[in-house]
Amino acid sequence: MITRTEPYIDFAPPSKKVLPDQGLSSRWTGYYSPASAGKFDFFVSSTGEDGGHYRLYVDDKLILDDWTTSRELLGVATLSLEATAHKVVVEHHGHSDWLGGHFRVGIVREGGYVLADAKVMAASSDVVVVAAGFDPESESEGADRTFRLPPGQDELIREMSAANKNMIVLISAGGSVDMNEWIDRVPVLVQAWYPGQEGGKAVAEILFGDVDPSGRLPVTFERRWEDNPVHDSYYPQAGTNRVVYKEGVFVGYRGYEHNNTKPLFPFGYGLSYTTFKYGNLSIKPADAKAEGAGLAAPLFQVSFDVTNTGTMDGADVAEVYVSDPHSKIARPAKELKGFARIDLKAGETKTATVILNSRSFAYYDADAKRWHAEPGEYEILVGRSSQEIQLRGNVTLPATDAKR
Repeated sequence: MITRTEPYIDFAPPSKKVLPDQGLSSRWTGYYSPASAGKFDFFVSSTGEDGGHYRLYVDDKLILDDWTTSRELLGVATLSLEATAHKVVVEHHGHSDWLGGHFRVGIVREGGYVLADAKVMAASSDVVVVAAGFDPESESEGADRTFRLPPGQDELIREMSAANKNMIVLISAGGSVDMNEWIDRVPVLVQAWYPGQEGGKAVAEILFGDVDPSGRLPVTFERRWEDNPVHDSYYPQAGTNRVVYKEGVFVGYRGYEHNNTKPLFPFGYGLSYTTFKYGNLSIKPADAKAEGAGLAAPLFQVSFDVTNTGTMDGADVAEVYVSDPHSKIARPAKELKGFARIDLKAGETKTATVILNSRSFAYYDADAKRWHAEPGEYEILVGRSSQEIQLRGNVTLPATDAKR
């Protein structure tokens, strides 16, 4: 055991140079006295499961807790503090094997992130692009990440949008983030995900109008993390290492519809510089040798026209859902069973085709231990997202087909 005084907690890789090689746990205790009352962000940056478990107390209250479960690589909590001394305790355990074991703790007053020069520059610019989101030190496989953006980024977006209404927010993240503080005042939002070395070029081509943005959301973006269907069963219950998937089949868009929760952006959502129109839905029995049916027997061929009604070449992704209104068990309101990407020149029309097979109508019967489709009428829905249905039709599944 060693005891020493640290000027700050800022251990960059490899932290073994400043922490004992055999050290398994540490505790830092100090006091923070703000010059004036206000809101302050407390943050801890660690290596998650690779020796980065921690907890942070302020005035003897547990503020951040990654002691047993790596909930975030970069944890942040916002507190209102009076202009007096506040006791801060940080505890850490674990020893990094391969990430270098960085460990950092910081306290920043809200309202102090954005430089005055940046605001002046934004106000005098034609357009402002804010690149926000996460990086390898805040999102990785070794821990979760916060739903809110890293410290200071919400403030940066707010300040830039206040200085210049021609505002573009570019998000790098593996999923949705909390946008509630600024989404209504930002005219352009680009979800870049983690696009790799050509990502900057791709984003520039979209922003300058050289390429039509044709990406569509492969997931649902929630307004709040609490809205996500898995929120209440995401982590193990206290004292256990067992996670029960209480949501069952009601995950993603199926869960939001089941819970009557409106998402921020639905599954399949995506804007374009051009416009598309759907029409001429046709549903007929499929040829036995139809392509795209997979291993199951092809049953129906769903065809429809997609027209680029705008002035720019682009692509759309049409989604085909199946709804079972007569099911004897609890099933989603609709389920995605196929999709088609259509590249269209301005003014062009093409016919898209999706094959539905016997599995497209089935659910897994846990008692019988097999897939089962109930005979009867099903609704076929075609749309640009789970919430933007353009075409509707019906098919009847005979008892013979239901047994395939």
